[in-house]
Amino acid sequence: QVQLVESGGGLVQAGGSLRLSCAASGRTFSIYAMGWFHQVPGKEREFVAAINWSGRSTNYADSVKGRFTISRDNAKNTVYLQMNSLKPEDTAVYYCAARRTNVPATQKENYEYWGQGTQVTVSS
Repeated sequence: QVQLVESGGGLVQAGGSLRLSCAASGRTFSIYAMGWFHQVPGKEREFVAAINWSGRSTNYADSVKGRFTISRDNAKNTVYLQMNSLKPEDTAVYYCAARRTNVPATQKENYEYWGQGTQVTVSS
């Protein structure tokens, strides 16, 4: 099995920055692409960003392009989400996800492993 633990969420003012981290443990050799999704109460979990194993291929939701950056450190089994120029509409629980194939997919159904989530709140 693979365990994913997110950290780095919190409360920030609009225009501020946060960096989320997701540490993987367990059978980490079995995971390749990783991603971030977010969810607000009453809505579906939505794609934010994804990255393949080497880091050379990434995908972003249109709403975060130019503001968020996904990266990873395979030696530390950790993926990051640098979030800049945050907006109140970015407020959500952010989830880390991992999958057993190397395509940075944008659909949540493609991911086999999930973390518990970390709350990000952006005040106006």
